[in-house]
Amino acid sequence: MTAVQSPQTVPAGVASPEPGERAGRISMVTLTRVELRKLADTRSGFWMLVVIGLAGAATAAIMLLAAPGEEQAFQPLLAFALLPASVLLPVLGILSMTSEWSQRTALTTFTLVPERGRVILAKLLACVLIAVAATVAAAALSAAANLIAIGIGGDGSWHLTADQAGRLLLNQVIFVLMGSAFGALLMNSPLAIVLFFAIPTAWTVLSSLVKWLATAAEWIDINMTSTPLSEPDMGAGEWGRLAVSAAVWILLPLVAGTVRVLRREVN
Repeated sequence: MTAVQSPQTVPAGVASPEPGERAGRISMVTLTRVELRKLADTRSGFWMLVVIGLAGAATAAIMLLAAPGEEQAFQPLLAFALLPASVLLPVLGILSMTSEWSQRTALTTFTLVPERGRVILAKLLACVLIAVAATVAAAALSAAANLIAIGIGGDGSWHLTADQAGRLLLNQVIFVLMGSAFGALLMNSPLAIVLFFAIPTAWTVLSSLVKWLATAAEWIDINMTSTPLSEPDMGAGEWGRLAVSAAVWILLPLVAGTVRVLRREVN
């Protein structure tokens, strides 16, 4: 009797292995694409993206209507347009990291991709790509606003160095990764969102009231250390303080959260 091997089937909704890819192993590109789609497919993620876009348009309108003419230039318009994104993008990072647990899809996800670390990496890559896309969209919106500024007598300068553009983008990436780290650590969307905003704010207030915490805040308060990213220049000391605060608010919770995800049982 001859045994006939049936062809391997691929679960619905998952792309077939790409050429050169090991059979049964989903590529990182596919995983990242799936995570990007999940961010926009859910009702909360979709409306969060819509609100970010509307908020960016509102900031451009505010600058054109209320800012002095000398501030109506491309760099100030872009920096102001990115403020809503820096507040709201971390929420998307939290929703991405907690989706398997809040939507009870962990069993399906980790059955299709048993290597949970790859799923976490795909979520982080998706969040970084969303931050890049938000920055590019804000730049396009700011360029349109700058053209309007030229027409109404504003400064209309297009001066923006590559260093300044890179630091504005880095600011978005830092905060979306911080949100992702909180989501991975807490695995609960409402709790992670509340603590993401509450803990850094409480630390900022406390350090302003307690004198002996002021020095530590210069190194740990990420709201303070990230401020130079939107300024014309940034020195080596400021980069060092930003690195320390990023390690405290991103690296540590992300490592702890990854360990939790890898060890948590899926029911």
